[in-house]
Amino acid sequence: MKKKIILSFGMLFLSFMTASAQTISPKAIYTDSTGVANEVTSIDNGQAPLEVSFRANPSGLGAHTASYEWHFRRDLGNNKLEEMFVRYEEDTQYTFSESGTYSILLKASLEDGSEIDPDSIKIVISDSWLEFPNAFTPNGDGLNDTYHAKPGYRSIVSFQATIINRWGQKLFTWNDLSKGWDGTYHGSKCKEGVYFVIVKARGADGREYNIRKDVNLLRHYSEGGSTSGK
Repeated sequence: MKKKIILSFGMLFLSFMTASAQTISPKAIYTDSTGVANEVTSIDNGQAPLEVSFRANPSGLGAHTASYEWHFRRDLGNNKLEEMFVRYEEDTQYTFSESGTYSILLKASLEDGSEIDPDSIKIVISDSWLEFPNAFTPNGDGLNDTYHAKPGYRSIVSFQATIINRWGQKLFTWNDLSKGWDGTYHGSKCKEGVYFVIVKARGADGREYNIRKDVNLLRHYSEGGSTSGK
């Protein structure tokens, strides 16, 4: 009887050691604004819309089969988390379109009912920012030749800009923030002078941008710098 007790204890200890060897190491994979793919355990200053792939990266499972729960939660502050939804695949994907702080908790368990230590990923989506200059110099010198949003724009989830002349005629429209107006209309260079830009955009934080401002087209600016209209 004593041997049976010792054997049972030994088997229990061995079972504990085997279970403790199974781990998960969740990672977030995303492409940053420079086009570089990153695999990280947290994202501190993401810009919406941000598409993120999540991988569980289990190890030590051996012949065991694991089931997974990805709990997507929004941080409301004061140690409060709002459960958004749960995904049940080993790897999953989600596009963050609203600013805020998120905690993605991964739980995993084996077919025998034992649980693997959970782990989480923190993702922060920044508030939006968008501004436009009041001048540009499309003179072919490689400096400020295109009229576009000021550098540093972030977390803009919808966008449209239109250039009009003083008579209200539409000259150019674009929907890609990385693009802009080259100062032409139907392939012909527009004259120097004042035009207008109308921008309608929405940020990931819910902010609505309704921008209308003068655009000074300066072809003969030759001081070696850009007139960015700061």
